[in-house]
Formats: sequence, structure tokens, C-alpha cells
Amino acid sequence: MSHEHAPPAHPRTLRLRPAVIGLLVVAAVTAAIGLALRAHDYHQLVKQVDAEAIPTVALAAPLGSMGAHTMTLPGHIDAWISAPIHAQVSGYVKSWNKDIGSHVEAGETLAVIDTPELDQQYEQAKAVLVRAQANAQLAKVTSQRWQHLLSSNSVSKQEADEKASEAAVAGANVLSAKADLDRLAALEAFRNVTAPFAGTVTARNTDIGDLVTADSQSALPLFTVADTDKMRLYVAVPQRYASSIRPGMTVSLTVPDHPGKSYQGTLIGSSDAVSQASGSLLAQFEVANDNGKLLPGDYADVQLPLATSQAVTSVPSTVLIFRAQGPQIAVLGPGNKVVMRDVHIAMDLGGALEIDRGLQPDDRIIDNPPDSLAAGDTVRVASGKESSHGDE
Repeated sequence: MSHEHAPPAHPRTLRLRPAVIGLLVVAAVTAAIGLALRAHDYHQLVKQVDAEAIPTVALAAPLGSMGAHTMTLPGHIDAWISAPIHAQVSGYVKSWNKDIGSHVEAGETLAVIDTPELDQQYEQAKAVLVRAQANAQLAKVTSQRWQHLLSSNSVSKQEADEKASEAAVAGANVLSAKADLDRLAALEAFRNVTAPFAGTVTARNTDIGDLVTADSQSALPLFTVADTDKMRLYVAVPQRYASSIRPGMTVSLTVPDHPGKSYQGTLIGSSDAVSQASGSLLAQFEVANDNGKLLPGDYADVQLPLATSQAVTSVPSTVLIFRAQGPQIAVLGPGNKVVMRDVHIAMDLGGALEIDRGLQPDDRIIDNPPDSLAAGDTVRVASGKESSHGDE
């Protein structure tokens, strides 16, 4: 009986099986390491993107003590005295002696008006006076004679009284003629147009040969004379700061045509009323003009010292956000979270804003906030830009 034996396993196949398993294990470990590295890189990338998504902001620098400050307001400079000189008599301009820019003394002749019609009236008035004086003299002599005749009963008393009355009427006619002559003499004096006070001629609106009419409402003044040794400064002060206008206060002012030069003005009065049209109080200041550099009509930038209420916070204008909710300011809250504050602007001073509602004294205000900034956003404070308050 024969027995068949199974052939023995191939020794090479037995040797390959552990190697394949090892390779599979290495591949699995390598894949796991690769996946772990990719996951780590992904998480790092997410963190980096999230970190870059957090906006970096700067905090507004403090503006210093706000117990008092100055506000720049427009002002208008005018002459201390300015007088338009009109013709008091009708006639033709015979000559003019002073032009614009000329300095004149009080009573100095500016122009001469030729008045032929007035001259004729004056001569006629003198003749009327002479005739009235002659009539009065005759009536007086006649009255005296009739009084002598009355003493001898040669005339009646009534006739003597009539002659006395005629003498009195003649005397009154003399007074009337003399008054009319004096009036015309006064008008003759107005042929010479004179300066009412010492000053500078700022306008000349006439020339030789011009016809001028007295008491014309539409006629331009022949001359304008202004006293500019000192000037008046007018400033419209907003109603909110009307209480800061106090007697004796001084202001500093500059004019565009003299850059770098500052002038001082002293309060001499105010309107003591707020204009309904502008909502402002008109204040008047006196400004010395010894060198004559200030001109009537000059525009001035006036630095007005104003006392500010303790409840008002002054911030740079760059912190303001204008949105549908109205004016807002972004402040830094706990955990560097953005908090939006609705504020009320008491006064816009150009580079600064005065806020009387909505801010707290210890608020950390974000300067130049991005347009996309919203309440609750986490922000990063730029290095070296955080205020002394530190993190909440």
C-alpha cells in the first residue's frame, strides 16, 4: 500500500509574508504621520487666518486738560468811525482835493461845489434884507412923527397906533429877511465839502463836473472818511458759548494778509441778545491799529478763550463714525471687544469734537476706526498705541 505525501511549503513564500506585513505597517504609519502633519498645518493656517482677520486699531491720543480751550471763529473788522459824506447843496463839483488813501484833519476841505442857483438866491436875500431894513427905518420914523402929532392932538390916537404897528411889522420883516439870509449863508458854507473828523479817505465817488443833488436818497456819498487809529472787531459767538463773553476779556486775532502777525482785542460790549437768524450773540472788541495795518472790512480768524463744562469730553474728529444710527464712537471694552457708543456732538471745532453725551471719562476710544468695524468685534491694539488704562 502506497502513501502519498503533501509537498512541503515553499520556503520563499514563507519568507515574503512578514516583509509584506512590515511594508504595510510602514505605509500605514507614514500615512498617519502625513495626515497628522496636514491636520496640524491646517489648524495652524486657520489660526493664522483668524489672527489676520482681527483688525489692529490705535487708541485716540488724549487732548489734554479740557478745563479751558480756545475756539476759532470768523470775525469782521470795521473802522472805529466811518462817515459817508453827502452833498448838502445842489450844484456841480468844481474841484476835489483829497483822493482815496489821503489822511485828512477835521474840517479840511475835500471838494468844492459850484452852486450858481444858490449864489443867486443868496444875493437876492441880501437885497431883500436891505429893502426890509429901509422899510423898517421909514416906518419907525413915521411912527415917531405921528406920536409927536398925537401929543398936540393933530392926529387921532388910532392913526398913531396904526403907524406904530406898521413900524413893528417892518421890524419883523427885517428879522425874517435876516433869518433867510443866514440860512442861505449856512448853505453857502456847504459849498466846501469838509471832513467831519480826522481820518483816512476810503472812498471817492465824484469827479469834476458831476451834478450833485442835496438830500438825494439814492445818490452815492461823495466821499467816505474813516477813523482807523483803532478798529472794531465783530464776532458772532454761538449761543452755547454766550456765557463765556465777559467784560474785559481779550481775544487774539490774525488776518490773512499779515500771516504770522497776531493782534489783541478787548471786549467793549455785546448785543445781549441771540439772533434768531443765526443763533449767535454779537460781541464787539476794540483792537489797536497804531501801525495802520488793519483795514476796514478785513476778515479775521479770532481765537476766543472759552470755558468748557466738566461734562463735556473733547476728542479728535477722526474717531467719529457716521452710520444710519447717527454719530457713534467705538470704544475698547472688556476682552478687547468693540463697544459702539451713541454720542451727541455739542460743538464741532474742526479738528476736535466736544461730546456732551455718550462717553465716559475712562473710555478707551478707537482712532480712525475701519468702516467694517462692528459692535462685539475683537480687535488688537497696535503696539505702543494703547492708553494708560491697560486691558479691561
